[in-house]
Amino acid sequence: MGLLDQLAGQVMGSLGAQQQDPVPQGELLNGVMAMLNNAGGLSGLVQKLQASGLGDQVASWIGTGDNHTVSGNQISDALGGEHIAQLAQQAGLEPEHAATGLAQLLPQIIDSLTPNGQIPEGGALDQGLDFLKGKLFG
Repeated sequence: MGLLDQLAGQVMGSLGAQQQDPVPQGELLNGVMAMLNNAGGLSGLVQKLQASGLGDQVASWIGTGDNHTVSGNQISDALGGEHIAQLAQQAGLEPEHAATGLAQLLPQIIDSLTPNGQIPEGGALDQGLDFLKGKLFG
């Protein structure tokens, strides 16, 4: 479970480093985990983002090089305003703040879940996400 421990540490470190940010990323991380479950896992979310015109950015997150950035507007367009509004309401944020937070979190999470430049197949990812949720949210 070394990869998952590392991912949890990276995400939690990122959250601690960004406490002065008005976006409570801990709340958004829970939303990202739900999004992964609802989108058909990591591959489903990646396909949705690619189909929405973010193929180059997503490829950089999966690949082993530097991660390309995305804006909150790009994430909102890719995932849909209704989905962002729902996530924002759950996190107690304005939709534009939720989209900005997701634009910061998604590259980190997708990059961490694809350490070898490939999307893992099968139930191992689902087990890993469950483990990560348990570590982060008790």
